[in-house]
Order: sequence, then C-alpha cells, then structure tokens
Amino acid sequence: MQKIYSVEEYIELNQKWSKELTRLRNIILKTELTETVKWSMPTYCLNGKNVLGIGAFKNHFCLWFHNGVFLKDTQGLLVNAQENKTKAMRQMRFNSIEDIKDTVVLSYVKEAIENQRAGKEIKPKRASKTVVIPDELTAILKSNSELNSAFNALTPGKQREYCEYIETAKREATKQSRLEKITPMIIAGVGLHDKYKNC
Repeated sequence: MQKIYSVEEYIELNQKWSKELTRLRNIILKTELTETVKWSMPTYCLNGKNVLGIGAFKNHFCLWFHNGVFLKDTQGLLVNAQENKTKAMRQMRFNSIEDIKDTVVLSYVKEAIENQRAGKEIKPKRASKTVVIPDELTAILKSNSELNSAFNALTPGKQREYCEYIETAKREATKQSRLEKITPMIIAGVGLHDKYKNC
C-alpha cells in the first residue's frame, strides 16, 4: 500500500469515492477532533487518542469508530468488519453519497467524542508474563544443578518474584547478598513471600 501523507492525498487517490469522502470529512471537521493520517488513512483524534477514521474500499466507503462498541447505534448502522477479531472497532458503511445522512453521522461522531472523553475504551489484554532471569541468577543456576532443578520446579509466579527481587537491587553488592539469602529458600521450594501469604 502506498504511503499517504495527507487527507487530501488519500481522497485524491480514491477518486471513485472522492465526493463521498469529502462530505464525511466536512461533517467530522465541524467537531473538535484533530485531523491526522495514521496507517495511511485519515484519522481523527481527541487529545491524542484515536476516535474515528474514514476509509475507502472497492465496493463501499466508511467511517471507522475505534471504540464503536460503546456507541448506542440507535439507527442500527454499525457493523463489526472482522467478527471474532475486532473487539472495540465498528464500521459505518456507505454505498453512495445518498446514504450519508449528515445529522445522523454527526450524532454518532459526537457520541464517539463523548465516549472518548469519558475514557470508554477496551484495553488490550496484557500478554502473559514471561519469566526473565537476571544474569546474576542465571550464572548461579548454571553452576549449581541442585539450585537449578529446584528453581525450575517452582511455579512461574514464584520464579518471577525471585527474578524481580534480584533485578530491582541497584547495587551489585545488594544483588549478591540477595542471591545468598534466596538460595536456601529456592532449594527448599518456597516462594519469596510465602511466609506473608500464610498469615
């Protein structure tokens, strides 16, 4: 896909829908949204957050609402363009300029702005935490097979606690004293904070 640098350029490249895209753009520009280009598509933001965008395709043109799942959709105009993939984004599709009802489009845009202002958004799910073993602990685990086996037998949560405990020490001497402290605990198969959890 060609890199787009301006909304005018995007509209010019999509001659088939240029009048229609210009009409949608003019409706959006009546609001406080800031116009920009992201992913080579016209995108409209509120305080740096994506609210909506306009797009042109072979058989239709559309408005993308980044958190459209929160819109009331009283007119039944929104579709999920990628079922089972897209959680928040919704699309308002049009097939001709006659499909654009300015007041209706503007009401959806204004509601999307209010939802953004209210902080309504679906946060992406955080990836499962992987255990990152600090170099100091890795060196000891390599040199001590009993410790290595005991560490590998711990739950990922307990492994993470020990790794963070070493990693958060700022001075090398502190890291070494912490390593000495946790070595017998790991061999015993206990977690760093187990004594507090059983209170």
